[in-house]
Amino acid sequence: MLMNEPDAHFGARQTGPVILDLHNISLSFGGVKALTDISFDVRQHEIRAIIGPNGAGKSSMLNVINGVYRPQQGEITYRGEQRRNMDCYAAAKSGIARTFQNIALFKGMTVLDNIMTGRNLKMKSHFLLQALYWGPARREELAHREKAEEIIDFLEIQAIRKTPVGRLPYGLQKRVELGRALAAEPDILLLDEPMAGMNVEEKQDMCRFILDVNEQFGTTIVLIEHDMGVVMDISDRVVVLDYGKKIGDGTPDAVRGNQDVINAYLGVAH
Repeated sequence: MLMNEPDAHFGARQTGPVILDLHNISLSFGGVKALTDISFDVRQHEIRAIIGPNGAGKSSMLNVINGVYRPQQGEITYRGEQRRNMDCYAAAKSGIARTFQNIALFKGMTVLDNIMTGRNLKMKSHFLLQALYWGPARREELAHREKAEEIIDFLEIQAIRKTPVGRLPYGLQKRVELGRALAAEPDILLLDEPMAGMNVEEKQDMCRFILDVNEQFGTTIVLIEHDMGVVMDISDRVVVLDYGKKIGDGTPDAVRGNQDVINAYLGVAH
């Protein structure tokens, strides 16, 4: 069997128009093709999953979306504007935030300070005023700190807000990283294996937070995840990659019945 039978699917969400459209994306590193002629779109307010075996090109695709990699071929249309050469800064400024497969937090800084770093692009004060912590800069920082505290309350991590993240267990560090991404108030949130390495209870918590982010904040979510039970439960649509090519795209039920997807996951010879 391809995957566990899911619980009741959460796909009663009302999704909007296409917000992100990737058309014929190809990416190579030297002679190695990471992505080949891949097209799919993301609708506003949906949870869009990208799945596939190891080495399928999933993280490379997220890196294309937020400007870490620039594809040799293809076009990215975001909010109706073509952005073939979007870079990381432009992606962040335009409302795309990201978490990473390997946790990328400032281990010596507190939970609160890590989440505050996610507010960086929202700060308007001149750096000298920030350094002096005076006047408008002080008022601005207090407003940003209030936003960070709201995220801490939302993620139920009040008790560790002053704890250096390097002292926290893995599951809580992943939650803090989610909080830092949320601090940017993104329109699209890219999650690269948000539940990797978690136990069952931690996965349940993370699923709940992802669904709450989507529902309460209206955030569009694109996620990579290897737990097929999770993917099929919380996703509206799923795109499947294998060896850098798209082999499936559709609702969880449609993907579950796709023979190419079944072959890829069961290791049937190509």
